[in-house]
Amino acid sequence: MQKRIYIETTIPSSYYTLRTDEESIVRQKLTRQWWDDYAELFILTSSTAVIEEIEEGRKQITLDRLALLNDIEIFEPTVEIVQIAQVYIERLIMPHEPKGDALHLAIATFHQVDAMLTWNCAHLANPNKFVLIARINQELGLSTPALTTPLDYLGETK
Repeated sequence: MQKRIYIETTIPSSYYTLRTDEESIVRQKLTRQWWDDYAELFILTSSTAVIEEIEEGRKQITLDRLALLNDIEIFEPTVEIVQIAQVYIERLIMPHEPKGDALHLAIATFHQVDAMLTWNCAHLANPNKFVLIARINQELGLSTPALTTPLDYLGETK
Protein backbone atom coordinates (compact mmCIF):
# COMPACT_ATOMS: atom_id res chain seq x y z
CA MET A 1 0.00 0.00 0.00
CA GLN A 2 1.34 3.41 -0.97
CA LYS A 3 2.06 5.83 1.82
CA ARG A 4 0.37 9.23 1.85
CA ILE A 5 2.37 12.43 2.20
CA TYR A 6 0.98 15.88 3.02
CA ILE A 7 2.71 18.56 0.93
CA GLU A 8 3.09 21.66 3.11
CA THR A 9 3.41 25.18 1.62
CA THR A 10 7.21 25.37 1.78
CA ILE A 11 7.54 22.55 -0.77
CA PRO A 12 5.90 24.24 -3.79
CA SER A 13 7.38 27.54 -2.59
CA SER A 14 10.88 26.06 -2.63
CA TYR A 15 10.32 24.26 -5.93
CA TYR A 16 9.59 27.61 -7.60
CA THR A 17 11.54 29.99 -5.41
CA LEU A 18 12.67 33.37 -6.72
CA ARG A 19 15.26 33.72 -3.96
CA THR A 20 18.89 33.60 -4.99
CA ASP A 21 20.62 33.04 -1.65
CA GLU A 22 22.61 29.81 -1.35
CA GLU A 23 20.23 28.11 1.11
CA SER A 24 17.20 28.77 -1.12
CA ILE A 25 19.00 27.47 -4.20
CA VAL A 26 20.01 24.28 -2.36
CA ARG A 27 16.44 23.78 -1.09
CA GLN A 28 15.11 24.28 -4.62
CA LYS A 29 17.52 21.67 -5.98
CA LEU A 30 16.66 19.16 -3.24
CA THR A 31 12.92 19.80 -3.56
CA ARG A 32 13.02 19.24 -7.32
CA GLN A 33 15.13 16.13 -6.88
CA TRP A 34 12.62 14.74 -4.36
CA TRP A 35 9.72 15.60 -6.67
CA ASP A 36 11.41 13.94 -9.66
CA ASP A 37 12.62 10.82 -7.83
CA TYR A 38 10.10 10.22 -5.04
CA ALA A 39 6.76 11.96 -5.57
CA GLU A 40 5.41 9.18 -7.74
CA LEU A 41 6.09 6.62 -5.01
CA PHE A 42 3.52 8.24 -2.70
CA ILE A 43 -0.07 9.36 -2.69
CA LEU A 44 0.35 13.13 -2.44
CA THR A 45 -2.09 15.20 -0.41
CA SER A 46 -2.33 18.84 0.57
CA SER A 47 -5.02 21.27 1.68
CA THR A 48 -6.92 24.40 0.88
CA ALA A 49 -4.81 26.04 3.61
CA VAL A 50 -1.71 25.47 1.45
CA ILE A 51 -3.53 26.79 -1.61
CA GLU A 52 -4.55 29.94 0.28
CA GLU A 53 -0.98 30.57 1.43
CA ILE A 54 0.37 30.08 -2.08
CA GLU A 55 -2.24 32.44 -3.54
CA GLU A 56 -0.81 35.26 -1.43
CA GLY A 57 2.28 35.27 -3.69
CA ARG A 58 3.14 36.80 -7.08
CA LYS A 59 0.78 35.94 -9.93
CA GLN A 60 2.98 33.89 -12.31
CA ILE A 61 4.91 32.03 -9.65
CA THR A 62 1.65 31.39 -7.82
CA LEU A 63 0.27 29.60 -10.88
CA ASP A 64 3.40 27.47 -11.16
CA ARG A 65 3.27 26.54 -7.47
CA LEU A 66 -0.43 25.71 -7.64
CA ALA A 67 0.19 23.52 -10.69
CA LEU A 68 2.30 21.21 -8.51
CA LEU A 69 -0.87 20.50 -6.51
CA ASN A 70 -2.95 19.53 -9.54
CA ASP A 71 -4.28 16.00 -9.41
CA ILE A 72 -3.57 15.42 -5.73
CA GLU A 73 -6.04 14.98 -2.89
CA ILE A 74 -6.86 18.33 -1.25
CA PHE A 75 -8.22 18.37 2.30
CA GLU A 76 -10.52 21.05 3.70
CA PRO A 77 -10.16 22.22 7.30
CA THR A 78 -13.13 21.17 9.43
CA VAL A 79 -14.29 22.34 12.84
CA GLU A 80 -12.61 19.30 14.40
CA ILE A 81 -9.32 20.03 12.61
CA VAL A 82 -9.41 23.66 13.75
CA GLN A 83 -9.97 22.44 17.32
CA ILE A 84 -6.92 20.17 17.07
CA ALA A 85 -4.87 23.12 15.75
CA GLN A 86 -6.05 25.20 18.70
CA VAL A 87 -4.80 22.53 21.11
CA TYR A 88 -1.34 22.73 19.51
CA ILE A 89 -1.39 26.51 19.94
CA GLU A 90 -2.69 26.39 23.52
CA ARG A 91 -0.07 23.79 24.46
CA LEU A 92 2.61 26.12 23.02
CA ILE A 93 4.07 23.69 20.49
CA MET A 94 2.96 25.74 17.49
CA PRO A 95 2.94 29.50 16.88
CA HIS A 96 -0.25 31.45 17.57
CA GLU A 97 -1.30 31.55 13.91
CA PRO A 98 -4.58 29.64 13.54
CA LYS A 99 -4.14 29.36 9.76
CA GLY A 100 -0.43 28.47 9.86
CA ASP A 101 1.72 25.60 11.04
CA ALA A 102 -0.76 24.34 13.64
CA LEU A 103 -3.45 24.01 10.98
CA HIS A 104 -1.17 22.11 8.58
CA LEU A 105 -0.16 19.72 11.35
CA ALA A 106 -3.78 19.24 12.42
CA ILE A 107 -4.90 18.51 8.85
CA ALA A 108 -2.14 15.96 8.29
CA THR A 109 -2.76 14.37 11.68
CA PHE A 110 -6.55 14.23 11.35
CA HIS A 111 -6.33 12.60 7.92
CA GLN A 112 -3.76 10.08 9.19
CA VAL A 113 -1.20 10.73 6.48
CA ASP A 114 2.05 8.86 6.91
CA ALA A 115 4.28 11.92 6.60
CA MET A 116 4.29 15.67 6.17
CA LEU A 117 6.87 17.03 3.74
CA THR A 118 8.09 20.50 4.71
CA TRP A 119 11.10 22.76 4.87
CA ASN A 120 9.75 24.34 8.07
CA CYS A 121 12.33 23.01 10.49
CA ALA A 122 11.56 25.58 13.17
CA HIS A 123 8.02 24.42 13.93
CA LEU A 124 7.22 21.26 11.99
CA ALA A 125 10.19 19.08 10.97
CA ASN A 126 11.87 19.80 14.28
CA PRO A 127 13.13 16.72 16.16
CA ASN A 128 12.93 18.64 19.45
CA LYS A 129 9.17 19.11 19.01
CA PHE A 130 8.30 15.66 17.71
CA VAL A 131 8.00 14.00 21.13
CA LEU A 132 5.74 16.81 22.37
CA ILE A 133 3.58 16.65 19.25
CA ALA A 134 3.32 12.86 19.52
CA ARG A 135 2.39 13.12 23.22
CA ILE A 136 -0.40 15.62 22.54
CA ASN A 137 -1.68 13.55 19.62
CA GLN A 138 -1.68 10.44 21.78
CA GLU A 139 -3.72 12.30 24.42
CA LEU A 140 -6.15 13.25 21.63
CA GLY A 141 -6.28 9.68 20.36
CA LEU A 142 -4.50 10.58 17.12
CA SER A 143 -1.46 9.18 15.37
CA THR A 144 1.41 11.46 14.41
CA PRO A 145 2.76 11.68 10.87
CA ALA A 146 6.49 11.61 10.29
CA LEU A 147 7.62 15.22 9.94
CA THR A 148 10.18 15.21 7.15
CA THR A 149 12.11 17.30 4.66
CA PRO A 150 13.03 16.21 1.12
CA LEU A 151 16.55 15.63 2.42
CA ASP A 152 15.26 12.81 4.64
CA TYR A 153 14.42 10.79 1.51
CA LEU A 154 17.30 11.56 -0.79
CA GLY A 155 19.96 8.92 -0.82
CA GLU A 156 17.56 6.20 0.31
CA THR A 157 17.05 3.14 -1.84
CA LYS A 158 13.73 3.35 -3.63
